[in-house]
Amino acid sequence: MQQSGAAGGRGRALLSLLGVLLFPGVHIVLSLEIKVDAHVRGYVGEQVKLKCIFKSTSSVTDKLTIDWTYRPPSSSRTESIFHYQSFQYPTAAGTFRDRISWVGDVYRGDASISINNPTVKDNGTFSCAVKNPPDVHHNIPMTELIITERGFGTMLSSVALLSLLVFIPSAVVVVLLLVRMGRKSTGPRGRSKSGYKKSSIEVSDDTDQEGADDCVARLCVRCADCLDSDYEDIY
Repeated sequence: MQQSGAAGGRGRALLSLLGVLLFPGVHIVLSLEIKVDAHVRGYVGEQVKLKCIFKSTSSVTDKLTIDWTYRPPSSSRTESIFHYQSFQYPTAAGTFRDRISWVGDVYRGDASISINNPTVKDNGTFSCAVKNPPDVHHNIPMTELIITERGFGTMLSSVALLSLLVFIPSAVVVVLLLVRMGRKSTGPRGRSKSGYKKSSIEVSDDTDQEGADDCVARLCVRCADCLDSDYEDIY
């Protein structure tokens, strides 16, 4: 039995070798392909997303598993931070405890996660592994995460952008009002110089405007009198 098994193994190896020799242009195709961002930048305290997209030749079943691992800088030690199989299981220990959230959708080929309240201590290398039997062979891509403090320049640029968004519309409105006021003030003068005669409607509008100005003036005088009388009553 052992001899027949060994012979069978040698036969399969020989067939593989013959396939490579006879078809040198044929390469082994991975049945499951995974893509991630090689570099991800984030800021302290702001949620950061680690993207992982996979493509499988088989339909997604409840046997599909996803595993995210973390390796600190300048270290070979890896730490499991997330596991998925029909349900998400974020790590319940270590530095990432209660800070990993599932944001993916396996039926859309998305195995992404996010890190809440990241710190500079989270810098390192993250790897995403997906298995969807019978598709279990795939590349193992890695993402380098860099978390930094938001610098004064970044904050200043945000404030400057907000100021521009508020200032520019206000400036446009002021300019339009000034132009309109300038036209109103120069209009009657130009008409009077050219011998223009007002129509009955324009005369009526001017009369109404003068009456309104007179009412405003009288209201101001009345208010001033009231304030004076109140002042005298106090003393």
